[in-house]
Amino acid sequence: MAAVTSRYARALADVVVERKLDAATAMAQLDELANALEQTPQLRNVWENPSVPAEQKRKVLDAMVRTLGTDKAIRNLVAVLIDNRRIVALPEIARQFRTELFARLGIAEAEVTTTRELGPDEKKMLEAQMAKLTGKKVEARYATDQKILGGAVIRIGSTIYDGSVQGQLQRLRQVLSN
Repeated sequence: MAAVTSRYARALADVVVERKLDAATAMAQLDELANALEQTPQLRNVWENPSVPAEQKRKVLDAMVRTLGTDKAIRNLVAVLIDNRRIVALPEIARQFRTELFARLGIAEAEVTTTRELGPDEKKMLEAQMAKLTGKKVEARYATDQKILGGAVIRIGSTIYDGSVQGQLQRLRQVLSN
């Protein structure tokens, strides 16, 4: 299924880049439809039910698109997923699309975990350091976790930079036990 979701995500990224659509808007609109599918059992029952005709499913989609003001490219992707009975993959396609689009735009996604909420200046400084490290613009998501005791844990792609007090204590424990 990963190959299928990746194929749809790449195709949508191609459309967004070729048509010069606003990437942030496209991601937000796709996420909005994916979240609606995940969080609304009635919608899931209609879109995932093979006994409901595709035409009726598309009517529900079109009503949502009119209400949300969704771009035609996003609507068409969801319609194709409905027609090919792959709508269940929409949330994963949305995640893959974000990753694909960020790669094409030279943006690195970062997950930053700290013990306390960072201020705007601290976030800006940290993002500048991550941008220097990766050579890309950084799109960071922040979370807090008291268990790390201090410092920060940063995940960029599959690489983890552990500057937490907890991580330093674990490394020290390993060195002392050898």
